[in-house]
Amino acid sequence: MNTAINVGQPVGTVVVRKQGGLMLPLQHGLGSLDLVAHELKILADPEAHLPENRFNDGKCDPAGRFWAGTMAFVAIKGAANLYRMETDLSVRQVLGKISISNGIVWSPDHRTMYCIDSLKMDIRAYDFEAASGQIANEQVVCRFAEGMGLPDGMALDEEGMLWVAHYNGARVCRWNPNTGEVMQTIPLPVSRVTACAFGGADLDTLYITSASMNMSEADWKKEPQAGGLFVCRPGVRGTPTYRFRG
Repeated sequence: MNTAINVGQPVGTVVVRKQGGLMLPLQHGLGSLDLVAHELKILADPEAHLPENRFNDGKCDPAGRFWAGTMAFVAIKGAANLYRMETDLSVRQVLGKISISNGIVWSPDHRTMYCIDSLKMDIRAYDFEAASGQIANEQVVCRFAEGMGLPDGMALDEEGMLWVAHYNGARVCRWNPNTGEVMQTIPLPVSRVTACAFGGADLDTLYITSASMNMSEADWKKEPQAGGLFVCRPGVRGTPTYRFRG
């Protein structure tokens, strides 16, 4: 099933903090932006000893902890990590030897965590314990074939299906983590699709971001909408995201 899209403007991705600010994965560290005082505060920098790395994707779990992973600027295999910030602002490394830490979501019953390491070309599931934030029993649930692009940002719908941006794949796909199959495809007029998220009053609107880094003049002629924000109604509603409780 293909879905029509409309073109908008580029935006970024943030996580809401309990007090009303925004949690941000930054180039160096994890930060909080106070929307009233317009002040950015660095809360932790667990990779201060790794200046060639930067933080990438981040999201809060059902208990209000903030998870965020890193990547090397030149995407070196195994050079990055996934971290969990507790509500007391302490930070723990959860996974190591990651290449490009990307999309992360939790199943509707909060018993499974899904996350992406883009260069592995798959989506992995972990048993998740909400009380402690511990994960276990890694398994591959979806595999990306050659030509589909890299798995990037990810969102979850109310039926427990995974919506994944295909970087260099010009699409967003709805994946079934129980069967590993693609259930729906949204083609886009840009190749570098970076992330997707459900929004709107009924969570029935899917917002899709794209990138335009290092594009040549020839690239721009082929993809004049690169770097734009796209929006569509895919026919299914998303799930609410969680606030940081720190």
